[in-house]
Amino acid sequence: MKLVKIFFIPLLLILSACSDDEKTIDINKNPEEISIAFFSALYNDKDLNKAAAVCVPKLSRIILHYRSAKAVGRHLFNLSYDKVKIRTEDTGVKVRQMFKSKAIITIYFDGQYNDNRVMDVKRLSLIQFDGRWYIDKILKDPF
Repeated sequence: MKLVKIFFIPLLLILSACSDDEKTIDINKNPEEISIAFFSALYNDKDLNKAAAVCVPKLSRIILHYRSAKAVGRHLFNLSYDKVKIRTEDTGVKVRQMFKSKAIITIYFDGQYNDNRVMDVKRLSLIQFDGRWYIDKILKDPF
């Protein structure tokens, strides 16, 4: 038993240190990836700080004010999910966005809430500052 403790506990510590969890979102990515990572941090990771890190300071303060990812989803986006798949609009706008400092991204949600399928669409306005993309505004519902 002592031999198991000697080898098993250090092995667990080593394996837990090799976790793939990203603690932050890479803000050097393109606007689509930033948008997906933002909503994934809120709905899948339930990490408010990770989501707020890719927002302009004004929006970041609003998001952090709610103190939980569930509250942000419910109040700011009027969306609640148990599990969700998030994707962007695929219309080939990447060439145009490489030369602009602003982008409007449409996000499609397809997920489950209380064993019911919930689908929705949201739009975000992103701005580029010093070569990095930040979420500037949550736009009104397009429909």
